Amino acid sequence: MNNNQLNLFKKLLPGLLPIFVFILVDEFWSTEAGLVVAVVFGVGQLGYVFIREKRFDRFIFFDTALLVALGGISIALNDEIFFKLKPALINLIFCAVLGFSAFSSKNLLMMYTQRYMGEMQMPAGAEKAMQKTMKLLFWLMMAYTILIVYSAFYMSKEAWAFISGAFLYILFGLFFLWQLLSAKLKHRIAGSNTDWVPLVDEKGMIIGKATRKEVHSGPGKLHPVVHLHLVNSKGEIYLQKRGLHKDTLPGKWDTAVGGHVDLGETIEQALMRETSEELNITGLKPVPFMHYKWETSTESELVFSFTALYNAMPVINKSELADGRFWTVLEIRKNLGTGLFTPNFENEFPALLKMLGHSQAGR
Repeated sequence: MNNNQLNLFKKLLPGLLPIFVFILVDEFWSTEAGLVVAVVFGVGQLGYVFIREKRFDRFIFFDTALLVALGGISIALNDEIFFKLKPALINLIFCAVLGFSAFSSKNLLMMYTQRYMGEMQMPAGAEKAMQKTMKLLFWLMMAYTILIVYSAFYMSKEAWAFISGAFLYILFGLFFLWQLLSAKLKHRIAGSNTDWVPLVDEKGMIIGKATRKEVHSGPGKLHPVVHLHLVNSKGEIYLQKRGLHKDTLPGKWDTAVGGHVDLGETIEQALMRETSEELNITGLKPVPFMHYKWETSTESELVFSFTALYNAMPVINKSELADGRFWTVLEIRKNLGTGLFTPNFENEFPALLKMLGHSQAGR
């Protein structure tokens, strides 16, 4: 513990000592003896602090006054009220430490945790989460302390015994069960908002999963994608213009349809979904014509390419694409290598021409 932490405890501890003294003496002798010793000790503390530090310690005064008030009530009523209020006093001590840790810049409980962790580092965000939990627990324990005081004065001895005893364990159990369920729910919601894609080997067999962000963080995480080439009866090839908001190759002309395969989807399901989302087309019967591994500085893809005959002009999804139109093979050839098209499309174009046949390839 460093000097700052030690000084902090030195300032905090004196105010709690009268209650500690009362609990200790009461445990070995009697409530009356505990009260007398604690009050004498508290008054002595006040005098010592005043003489040595020339200040009046309000915290010590408050604890001592609280003991006197409760002791006076107990004597006046001539019953076990003070005995009944002891759990509330113990809870007040706990609430004082908890509240100080939760609402100040000096987290006492975190200091103890880090002390016993040694060189181990707390996970990122753990301290903030712990402080949030302590705030909730502080208000819960304050409410519980008030309930103990209420039961001591206005409820039966049996009800007080239950509230000051077993009910605390039930309360803690419910609180931490709620914390656990809340954490699981948050994790599930976060997971449902994360786009997962399968990781595959070069044969397309699924070997794991990753988020879209992870697979775009560099090569190495091979994941499946689908491409669709739309060709009309004239032999023209439909291309999409990638949206300017895209992270990769914005504004480039590309394959008619392209997208990732989501976790749990088949290749065919992913192709139908992407075709519907980007071009508002359903009911196609695409034909596979090639698959290959494509690797760039940002990702590793296992590409499954298809073709389909389509003579109408697709209605593009403007939130996904910037434009789209049919191109003649001659138009495409003239612009190869100029940076107009995506490298991925230019890589597939020769295989597409071969599939279409030489007669159409010359148009």
